[in-house]
Amino acid sequence: MQPSSCDTFVALPPSTEGQRIIFGKNSDRPSDEVQEVVYFPAKCYDAGEKVECTYIEIDQVAKTYAVVLSRPAWLWGAEMGANEYQVCIGNEAVWGRESTEGDEALLGMDLLRLGLERADTAEKAVDVITELLEKYGQGGSCLEDESGFTYHNSFLISDRKEAWLLETSGKHWAAERVEGGYRNISNQYGITSKIDKEHPELREYARSQGWWDGESEFNFATVFSYMTTARIEASGGRYCEGKKLLEKSHGHITAETMMGILRDKDSGINMEGMFMTTGSMVSVIPTNPALPGVHYFTATPDPEKSVFKPFIFVKHTNPLKETTSRSYGPNDPVKKIPRFQSKPDRKHELFAKHQVVTAIIDSHKDRGKTITESMRQLEKENMSRMEKILSDGVEQPDLFANLFPNSVQAEMAAYTKS
Repeated sequence: MQPSSCDTFVALPPSTEGQRIIFGKNSDRPSDEVQEVVYFPAKCYDAGEKVECTYIEIDQVAKTYAVVLSRPAWLWGAEMGANEYQVCIGNEAVWGRESTEGDEALLGMDLLRLGLERADTAEKAVDVITELLEKYGQGGSCLEDESGFTYHNSFLISDRKEAWLLETSGKHWAAERVEGGYRNISNQYGITSKIDKEHPELREYARSQGWWDGESEFNFATVFSYMTTARIEASGGRYCEGKKLLEKSHGHITAETMMGILRDKDSGINMEGMFMTTGSMVSVIPTNPALPGVHYFTATPDPEKSVFKPFIFVKHTNPLKETTSRSYGPNDPVKKIPRFQSKPDRKHELFAKHQVVTAIIDSHKDRGKTITESMRQLEKENMSRMEKILSDGVEQPDLFANLFPNSVQAEMAAYTKS
């Protein structure tokens, strides 16, 4: 298995319709890995409390914001998600001249969740992530096995007014503000000479390593990328195809556009094989702060065979039980040293039912077509309901406390009917 990774997209006015920001990501992970969608409410903490991330414990903050996350079920962090302030983040694996080997530290997925829990704007999320990166570092296996698959991370972060691209190499980093149009990232460095924030020692470090002469224009991607492109050739192709798909709908990008991009298999964005798209997310964020954002998640593999289901942040949101995997607590093989000596069953209810349906779709053409059409109709109905919310707002928040779980139940009912 040649590990690959993900594609993340953001489109801002004037490339979108209706003064909205559209965010999307496919999480490409091992095909046998379960991705869950979970919700954590805002919470206050006492001074001196700690938070246990995937591998290490760090200082907790006084208050965390409410978050909805799509994450590999075995770890603490997340591949993608959003918070109650409509900050959205997706991360990518990147490799370059800096070695990825080292001690266990924060995973990029941990940094993503911490950014969502602690920042109410995209720019603040950049600050949160980089401060934690500099203090604790990044490192540790990113797969639930003993392969030692490690990488650096890039992040695409958006809020109601702008987006930021943050790219890291070890503890060093650079960030670029995106204020309009669209941007997509894959598994390669993309920040060039437009750098709006950076590690204070970034350039001197590059010069000391002999990667930059200290006189020519500083280009982050050129300086920190591999000298050869063999490792990132596939991601480069996906990046170019993703950019073309965004350009094709420039000025008219909608949630449906983004879902179509995430479902595209010809481009490789909807990945198949031993590494495949195991979860997908599309968020619709009105620039008007009086209107709610709507966040769609599949919680199942292959968006072409999945339903994007809506989530809205309301005060009394209930737990997302049908897409939450079983917890094994301190007995989890991830927590025991040596790690990963076994793999427990992490299938949540929706995942297990979706596996059966996927097998039917793949093996029975006519029946599979009927099931897929039923799933698409359900998605269309959900999106039609959400369009009114995106335009008019939420008058009775408590009615949406079970929005996502109800949509999951409707999806599972559609499986049964079909």
